[in-house]
Amino acid sequence: MEYRKLKDQDKDEDPTGDDLESLRGKALSGVPVNPLSTLGGGPSNRQWKRKSIVTLALTILTSSQSILIVWSKRAGKYDYSVTTANFSVETLKCVLSLAFLMRIWKREGVTEDNRLSTTLNEVSVYPIPAALYLVKNLLQYYIFAYVDAPGYQILKNLNIISTGVLYRIILKRELSEIQWAAFILLCAGCTTAQLNSNSDRVLDTPVQGWIMAIVMALLSGFAGVYTEVSYLYILPSF
Repeated sequence: MEYRKLKDQDKDEDPTGDDLESLRGKALSGVPVNPLSTLGGGPSNRQWKRKSIVTLALTILTSSQSILIVWSKRAGKYDYSVTTANFSVETLKCVLSLAFLMRIWKREGVTEDNRLSTTLNEVSVYPIPAALYLVKNLLQYYIFAYVDAPGYQILKNLNIISTGVLYRIILKRELSEIQWAAFILLCAGCTTAQLNSNSDRVLDTPVQGWIMAIVMALLSGFAGVYTEVSYLYILPSF
């Protein structure tokens, strides 16, 4: 009897157990905890999965582009017009964009944010980057006469360097020391990957291939920077 009295007294004096039971299933702020969010079923996790799928698909499509172009060659030449192929690619992009836009219209309706509208002044801005991308996309067919698909993917990273340098020159944007170090390492990596120790040539890629890769990088970088300048300065002035 004396032991039971002492035990009941301890329960009355120590409410910790009851407090822990009352807090079970609740957050510290008093908001109930959703079990699905702790198991990875929340909106943020679904958004992360969607971004991961898009990134993976973009990586596969970008990497397979050069491989498919090389496979389409017959005896070192193309059996089709590269101009027509480039036009077909851009047409397919336009069709897919319109299809996704119509899907948005069907789900959300036509709103101020998703409706198609433009002016003559806005249209007059885009022929310059369009022409630059056109030349760049045509050159990517001819560069495979001097480089293979893996070498093209490595040299394609020169686009990052040209874009960063042009951003600094044209938009006067400061680059951190880490960014400059990344550009130097990327340039060194592209050069090192092209070293050839099995022949008399220092680089595996001939000079013509390097020239075309640099021209493509400059065209892509300048087109991207010009588009950014258009958004920031030219279009708002209309």
